[in-house]
Amino acid sequence: MLHLVPVTPPARVPIISGFDYVTVDAARRRVYAAHTGSSALLVIDADTGNVRGQVRVGPMHGVAVDPRSGMVYTGDGIADAVSEVDPRTLREVARVAVPGPVDALIFDPGLDRLYADEDGASSVFVIDAKTMRQIGTISLPGHDPEYPAVDPKTETLYQNLNGDDAFAMIDPQTLQVTALIETPQLRHNHPLQFDAVLDELIVGGKNGVLSVYAPDGRHVADGRMQRGVDQCSLDDAGRLLACAGGGEITLFALEAGKAPREVARVRTPPGVHTVAIDDRTRTVWTVWAAPNGDWVQRYAVK
Repeated sequence: MLHLVPVTPPARVPIISGFDYVTVDAARRRVYAAHTGSSALLVIDADTGNVRGQVRVGPMHGVAVDPRSGMVYTGDGIADAVSEVDPRTLREVARVAVPGPVDALIFDPGLDRLYADEDGASSVFVIDAKTMRQIGTISLPGHDPEYPAVDPKTETLYQNLNGDDAFAMIDPQTLQVTALIETPQLRHNHPLQFDAVLDELIVGGKNGVLSVYAPDGRHVADGRMQRGVDQCSLDDAGRLLACAGGGEITLFALEAGKAPREVARVRTPPGVHTVAIDDRTRTVWTVWAAPNGDWVQRYAVK
């Protein structure tokens, strides 16, 4: 078994509010978090844990990074927009309006494209990241899209549907749904990751089940995790998965064709529900809001 050990005490973040998704740019040593209630993108130094700054973009939820340029994209919630942020200058450099509030989003480097979930609805907004223009809307066969993932080999988009206990497979050329995969073992689908190394899709439900699917939608295996998980984060090697929610962060080892195997667990303060893993340093990051302030915490995997 491994252990998740705090590296330093929790670091205070300016302004008391709430948080949503977290991601790591391991190459440029930055951690990004949606500081939702502060209407800002929080930027953290991945080596020191110090807050580098906040960029006001709106009450954001989703955050994604272009792995080549390091540019950051934010889903600006009820501002009905997606922003492009330069993390070097800590400035918003472009913005595109979309016809609805944005929750999670993902950047597809193969197509230079952003997919932005319409919060609580039945659409995904498609944005050309080069021009920062909306180029389409995907109509989903269900409601409340919760998290998207992309297969980098085929560019197929996978979209969790929280309200339907299912996920959709979407053709990136036609922007049409090609299959709806029902997941009866899951309730309120939230975490979704595509493991490009193992060529598998990992889907989780709020009911404490973590499932593995083949790229064609075939069910492979089921495992257990804590209830109430919101976000899971996959390392670039495709071997470790961190999941947050229900008062805990759990770490899973991944193996092709098998259910994820829990290898570490740590209790967290109330309010922790999002997480990101830095595979370069085997560090796990999370954020949360509490009556005594907002906080960021990193754990070492040992």
